[in-house]
Amino acid sequence: MQTLNLLQKYIPAFRTLKTPFYFYDMELLQRTVNACKQAMSKYGYHEHYALKANNNAPVLKVIREAGFGIDCVSGNEVLWAIRQGFPVEKIVYSGVGKTDEEINTAIGHNIFCINCESTQEIDIVNRLAAEAGKTVAISVRLNPAIDPHTHEYITTGLEENKFGISEWEFGVMVEKLKTATHLQLIAVHVHLGSQITEAPIFQQLCTRFNQLQEKLRQEGITVAHVNMGGGLGVDYDNPDSCPIVDFESYFATFHEHLKVYEGQTVHFELGRALVAPCGSLITKTLYVKNGQKKNFVVVDAGMTDLLRPALYQAHHAIQQLSSQKTAEIYDVVGPICESSDFFGKNISLPQTQRGDLIAIRTAGAYGQTMNMRYNLRNLPDAYYSDEIKNVQK
Repeated sequence: MQTLNLLQKYIPAFRTLKTPFYFYDMELLQRTVNACKQAMSKYGYHEHYALKANNNAPVLKVIREAGFGIDCVSGNEVLWAIRQGFPVEKIVYSGVGKTDEEINTAIGHNIFCINCESTQEIDIVNRLAAEAGKTVAISVRLNPAIDPHTHEYITTGLEENKFGISEWEFGVMVEKLKTATHLQLIAVHVHLGSQITEAPIFQQLCTRFNQLQEKLRQEGITVAHVNMGGGLGVDYDNPDSCPIVDFESYFATFHEHLKVYEGQTVHFELGRALVAPCGSLITKTLYVKNGQKKNFVVVDAGMTDLLRPALYQAHHAIQQLSSQKTAEIYDVVGPICESSDFFGKNISLPQTQRGDLIAIRTAGAYGQTMNMRYNLRNLPDAYYSDEIKNVQK
């Protein structure tokens, strides 16, 4: 069943719930995870789900039961992943600004590896490992200097980005790795950014990574694992036409173009592609303002509940669930005292009135996980399709 049809099916239940709230199509999530796993299994690849995309326990349960690992970007994410039952040997800890406390958390739990993003971090992790009396497994994140053709706020692989170690630093990095007595380098990592929809970009990443790894091998640096990050984008415009991304083509690109040496395993860190399509933000119309130049639908959800449109002008499909009246053009806006608090401009919706339910689609990634209490607003609840019968009155 398409998610839109599912949303319409549950309108009677939705009317009993306090809006706004997040709704998750768990059947779609399961199908998406299965499709990813099946496509990876052809090549023996490994997935570490990017926890920052969505950290809900029911969502993580589906991902954990598929056998996936976790990519964390804070000490608390490491602890949350362990609490949710992910094996420590499948946890990777990345992040450009790890505190000593966070690094010690990772060291203390003997996770798979800490991903070092600067030459100075190599020194810090080595010192903290020595203080703990341990030898710690690390990876190094390299900056490939490739333009992913996505929004500037979600690029991570350009020379001017803060992430990773640039090629001109390789000499210093190699010397530090060779003299770090409490570190074991097991992996090399790259990540271009998020919401990449141009397939040739990933081919370009493979070519560039092959060059970087060959340069490291010439310096005597070899690793057992390579981590190609994530970044695969989803269709925000037409969420029901292709709700599951083309994992087959994505992984086939790496199989065809990435040079993998004997004994190496290949890892990925997909997040958005797994969870974004299954989530919707359900909100209710508070007011309709008709002006001479603009008509506004004012809803009870705001940028506090889905920050992406305000943060980097992201687009989400917006669907009115309550009626099928003649279409009109609206700006769909929230109640926050900021002009950036809008979900879409010049949106065609059936003629809308107070009380109508509206779904803001593809909100399963970077929706609930980024929410906040600006204006002292309440945080919305979350409901799941496999439990929605429990809220029907």
